[in-house]
Amino acid sequence: MNWFPLGLTYATFYMGRYNFNVIKGDMGKMYHLDKAQMGLIATAGFWTYALAVIFNGPLADRIGGKKAILVGAAGAALLNLTMGLLFLNGWSTGILVGMSLLYSANMYFQSFGALSVVKVNAAWFHVRERGVFGGIFGIMISTGYALALAIGGMIVKVMPWFYIFIIPALCIAGMAVVDIFIVKDRPSHAGHDDFHTGDASSGDETPVDMAYIAKMVFTNPVLVTIAMAEFCTGFVRQGLLLYFIEFLTEVHHVGKGTGVFQAAGWGPTAGGICGGLLCGWMSDKLFQSRRPPVAFFFYLAQAACLLWLGYASSPMLAAFLVGFCCMWIFGVHGMLSGTASMDFGGRKAAATAAGMLDGIQYVAAGFTGYGLGWILKTYGWDGNPAKDHVPTDAHIWVFSLIPFALMGALIMTRVWNARPGQSAAH
Repeated sequence: MNWFPLGLTYATFYMGRYNFNVIKGDMGKMYHLDKAQMGLIATAGFWTYALAVIFNGPLADRIGGKKAILVGAAGAALLNLTMGLLFLNGWSTGILVGMSLLYSANMYFQSFGALSVVKVNAAWFHVRERGVFGGIFGIMISTGYALALAIGGMIVKVMPWFYIFIIPALCIAGMAVVDIFIVKDRPSHAGHDDFHTGDASSGDETPVDMAYIAKMVFTNPVLVTIAMAEFCTGFVRQGLLLYFIEFLTEVHHVGKGTGVFQAAGWGPTAGGICGGLLCGWMSDKLFQSRRPPVAFFFYLAQAACLLWLGYASSPMLAAFLVGFCCMWIFGVHGMLSGTASMDFGGRKAAATAAGMLDGIQYVAAGFTGYGLGWILKTYGWDGNPAKDHVPTDAHIWVFSLIPFALMGALIMTRVWNARPGQSAAH
């Protein structure tokens, strides 16, 4: 009863977040903004999210996950509706500044999404079950990508393009109404007994205040180390998602709404589901609920798949590899942000831990906006910026992402045997 509404709500959040990725290239052409300028909008949103998720984590721990998801849903729905209506009414001046502000405000409210899901489910799942939880968390994320990318591509093809903001707004608002009546913060709120979950706060009845939360999260050496790895995840994840649509349209000439585009749009969903479930199963069954060993192997797989994607020889292969890359990226993301945050933050500080990990990830994501946008504007996809040149691969793009995947793998070796309540020693 918690999982379905929370999962669908979080998916609609993504529909109202990554809709910008779908329309970014077309919007740049419509309003004569290059990749670096459009990247500024993304960077503003990412860095707003990074700050918001760190500050809103303690807030979600204090008010509870249900209230937090409703606050986020109300704000995200209103901001998406505002953007859609502005374009509906012919907005054409000050796009760069206006969209940066509106998208940043949207990302502030979006930051409540993951925090709320982690906060609610930290009270419902024992630590031995949370690897599988990480897989389910990955499925939720992946479903959101399908709504944003595949369905978003169809919306742009069959309707005026600004509906890519209006329709997600209505979906988010609808799920918020469902959450009001169904979601419960703890088992005791649904008529069951609360139980010790075996995490970092299990059996700890210390009153929750800001000092307690800060000590639980920001002095935990394992969480601090995982946060460093999540910086790498953020750069790889958003560096792929922010530009793969333009990669397909500009390098492989794939049109929105075509079969190949739909395959690519559903790729992150299929890959994310497989990666999330595989990552969770391996963690619980093969490594006794240790998260870092699985993340290590997934980081290495990211690097290999990204290199293959950069040199993909056909549109269909490239579309397939987008999803295959996401399998390894989303597996790590769900494992670290969704599962390790509960394990090492504990039930009481789960949202704060998730906020720190997600926030660090979006700090890195901010560099993929303007930074990668400038690189692609200046050097092109394959290192040849000539205007009359047709790129045949995208090695500049993937070469910018691969080092971060390798660094993530290296960082995981520092917490190889870490479990809740233990130090970060080998």
